[in-house]
Amino acid sequence: MKNRSAQVQELIKQELSQIILREVEIPEGAVVTLTRTVASGNLQEAKVFISVVPDARAPEVMKILEQNVYRIQQILNERLKMRPVPRIRWIAETAGAEAQHIEELLGQLKKEE
Repeated sequence: MKNRSAQVQELIKQELSQIILREVEIPEGAVVTLTRTVASGNLQEAKVFISVVPDARAPEVMKILEQNVYRIQQILNERLKMRPVPRIRWIAETAGAEAQHIEELLGQLKKEE
């Protein structure tokens, strides 16, 4: 079952990446990356982790994704030949922002030396 779950997660990630790229109008200057998907054990729900650069655009992008989730879900349902297709839940990825902040702090420390 774990192997199937991992396959489903990767498939959802690939398909959603294509759907967002082609079907969703992302604001100019924002770069959206699907970092990972985590499907529930019963495959009823999939948490889709989204990274947005620059971080300041993240709330705007997440709002756009939420507004389009029904349409995106319909397209995903058509593309995937499985039942049930997990319900999408967007999650803002914070690991990138945290890493960027650490890099900035390290840069400041180097300047001070």
